[in-house]
Amino acid sequence: MIQIRKADRQEAQALATLMLHAMQDIVFHFIGESDAQKAHAFLSALISRPGNQYSYEHIVVAEEDGILLGQICCYPGAAVRQLRAPVLNMLANEYGRDIDPALETQAGEIYVDSLAVSPPARGKGIGKILLLYAIDLYCKQQDAILGLLVDEENPKAKKLYLQLGFREVDQKNIFGREMLHLQYWI
Repeated sequence: MIQIRKADRQEAQALATLMLHAMQDIVFHFIGESDAQKAHAFLSALISRPGNQYSYEHIVVAEEDGILLGQICCYPGAAVRQLRAPVLNMLANEYGRDIDPALETQAGEIYVDSLAVSPPARGKGIGKILLLYAIDLYCKQQDAILGLLVDEENPKAKKLYLQLGFREVDQKNIFGREMLHLQYWI
């Protein structure tokens, strides 16, 4: 039976592996090189620390028989600058990178920063389960707006989001890619 629960700090290594399925290119851009081990170490360190946009504090996992099948990372859009600051500091101090990526979210929404399902668990509805959990928690229980970005070149993901009731609100250019900004509200 699939269990949905908050992530734990001790799961940072496994969570980094999962998250990299969804954002490897972004992490490579952040660290300035295409090194999978360095990307994993970077993300794992951030996941294990509180107070940043990739922290375990913002992650919910789908688990079955002790195996992580998927994760969703959500945080308030109004806090994006505050939550991003530790990421940018780490990039500057440990990777010599001084970058200023575009803001992917803003005040007025809970932002789905990443949604990832492990390759063996794909096609089993895990992503949909995690999204429905987030919709229930944030939109139905807290009357908030849930927002996310989807790459125009990912029609399968876009189709899922639209089927669940997300609506297109605008477009954003992130890392040189055109992304659709979708939101869900009641």
